[in-house]
Amino acid sequence: MTDTIPNTDLVHDHGDDLAFDQHEIRASLDNCVKCTICETQCPVARVTPLFPGPKFVGPQAERFRDGESVDKSLDYCSSCGICTQACPQGVKINEINSIARAEMKKDNMPLRDRLITNTVLMGKFMTPFAPIANMALSAGPIRSVVQAVVGVHKNAAMPTAQPQTIQGWLKKRKPPTKAPTRGPVVFFTGCAGGYFQVETSKKTIEVLEHLGFEVLVPKQGCCGLAQQSNGLFEGARKSVMQLVDDLNTAGRELTVVSSSGSCTGMLKHEAHEILGLTSPKLLNMGSRMRETSEFLLELMDEGILTPDMFTEIDATIPYHQPCQVKSQYMGTPAVHVMSAIPGVKVVESGQPCCGIAGTYGLKKEKYEIGKAVGQPVFDMVKATNQNIATCDTETCRWQIEKHTGVPTVHPVELVHRALGLSKDLKV
Repeated sequence: MTDTIPNTDLVHDHGDDLAFDQHEIRASLDNCVKCTICETQCPVARVTPLFPGPKFVGPQAERFRDGESVDKSLDYCSSCGICTQACPQGVKINEINSIARAEMKKDNMPLRDRLITNTVLMGKFMTPFAPIANMALSAGPIRSVVQAVVGVHKNAAMPTAQPQTIQGWLKKRKPPTKAPTRGPVVFFTGCAGGYFQVETSKKTIEVLEHLGFEVLVPKQGCCGLAQQSNGLFEGARKSVMQLVDDLNTAGRELTVVSSSGSCTGMLKHEAHEILGLTSPKLLNMGSRMRETSEFLLELMDEGILTPDMFTEIDATIPYHQPCQVKSQYMGTPAVHVMSAIPGVKVVESGQPCCGIAGTYGLKKEKYEIGKAVGQPVFDMVKATNQNIATCDTETCRWQIEKHTGVPTVHPVELVHRALGLSKDLKV
């Protein structure tokens, strides 16, 4: 019975774009039969007693909430979403937990959690001073001060500042020598792909152009995922709807491709299923959104991308699919695409999460937990290939590279090399 969760703050109307309704999410808790399957699959509960498990802090505790949190251990949930994926009854466990955590933190939001969500500001600030920024981020004494003052762990994985943004590269690059033979697609860079993982964005654009597409890259802001995962729902709602408008400037019916696996999930489902946004514009955008490997697999199914287009690469490639890509229920397109390259053998991690979970593993009180969660991934990567690993999201790549020393790239970079577009990738 949904009247066991008396909360009147679940439906708001701030206009068509920011109207949201979270009743359906919270009502799903009544489907919980206490089977504890979610508990057995939770990567955080298996490594620390500080988190009693998704069922306890989720549907079980939710029955007793009325705007107040029952148990502060809720904050140790990493929002990986594995619990929701595992639930045989369709309970939105992760979504319930995320909403409850936002409610718990709304009047006591740590400064640290506000700072680390400003990804665009960070990119804009660091790019002009890339060498200095990178030196500062690698300096032990400075990182120790940051840990003490801000609360970001001194050993946490950090992005590498680049001297040029993807928009800067697009302005200076020579136009493609081959005219498009197919229609246009929109490329969504994500904050990291715009400022820190610029090489991944470049190679994605070049692969799409090589396959005949005109690639449109409108100026764009943040999807709000970092805000959402830290409980800053109001800012996240504004960010994601502004991004929808940004991407729509390139075309309101075009396919949108992105090599930022977590950000695609934000537009596909999290903005609707966690933030509760009901805007038709958002739902339409989600239906057109494709993660790059997902899009490439569709092109393989259509005969546009075929194995005979690839040169042979004799290598065994470790691959970890991030939790936020698993939550999109797309299967494992990256495995299929990379396996189509002659000579490539893909070894999957088989693990639910690498432990970074967006910003979770950056925090000083959660760093060791995140490291323990990811340890099986790190062990697999080091045992498989010391030269390269592959993963679909930026923060996960930073986490894996940090704890293994193995260069970690998006699968599209392997495709880029196999298509003969580059030779710089060591395998």
